[in-house]
Amino acid sequence: MEKNANFLLQAIELAYANADKGGRPFGALIVKDGKVIAQGVNEIMTTNDPTAHAELLAIRAASRALGSASLAGCSVYASGHPCPMCMAAMRMAGIQDVTYAYSNEDGEPFGLSTAQVYADLAKPRAEQSMKVHHVPARLDDRAELYSYWKRQQ
Repeated sequence: MEKNANFLLQAIELAYANADKGGRPFGALIVKDGKVIAQGVNEIMTTNDPTAHAELLAIRAASRALGSASLAGCSVYASGHPCPMCMAAMRMAGIQDVTYAYSNEDGEPFGLSTAQVYADLAKPRAEQSMKVHHVPARLDDRAELYSYWKRQQ
């Protein structure tokens, strides 16, 4: 069996093990140079944290393991189609290769699809379901925040 397919099967096994414990059926691996450096399972049910997705927890573990916020050169193998939050986090971390086994269409009958979130995000901002407001507030007695931060570096 191809090594990449083996990583994907490992992610699926993590998802099954998590489901056995009462968790949601999602698992993810982060691989670098052909080695698993981190893994995660969906912990929403055990932590009540809506961001405790398998991919995000794996990203956090990989960043700790590598001692870097950059995961460039890493690949993600996920049991299910990563949601927009996880995809954004992977992009922010520099990950450029993602492989998943179960699609949003596979998850739809079970309430496990994020296709509607993807569709909503594809709309112009004014038409999206979440209202986002830009208010350019500043503190009069403080330096411009981003300039301040840059000087602290």
